[in-house]
Amino acid sequence: MPTDADAVLYTDGSSLGNPGPAGAGFVLEEPDGTVVERAIPLGETTVGVAEYRALIAGLSEAISRGVRQVHVYSDSEFLCRQLQGEYKVRSANIRPLYKWVCKLISRFDEFQIKHTTREGNQRADALARQAAEQAKQNKKEN
Repeated sequence: MPTDADAVLYTDGSSLGNPGPAGAGFVLEEPDGTVVERAIPLGETTVGVAEYRALIAGLSEAISRGVRQVHVYSDSEFLCRQLQGEYKVRSANIRPLYKWVCKLISRFDEFQIKHTTREGNQRADALARQAAEQAKQNKKEN
């Protein structure tokens, strides 16, 4: 369980089709009570890539804010299990993102990732869906 010194990061990715217009979302709750939220349109990609991009964005934000201990919650079972070493990373599209995440993780004194339900990840889910809708709108405009 997170302590008072730990930041909590909720991440989610969304794709309207697989592949399709996609988005990433994260919510970072810092120990001092600061909350940072982002919805990031990604263009056309898969939900797996969107999940990893959400985690990369959230971890990068945490690092930039000086966070040293982070507990991550994601409703992506495959992402959690890959990072816990239970599933192999087989996808050529995911492998470089996995390596990027591992480099980011190495910058923390403490890192934990846990699978949560969609209900336990509602705000990050909403941000990811919002970003995917924005990606869809951006595609229509271009």
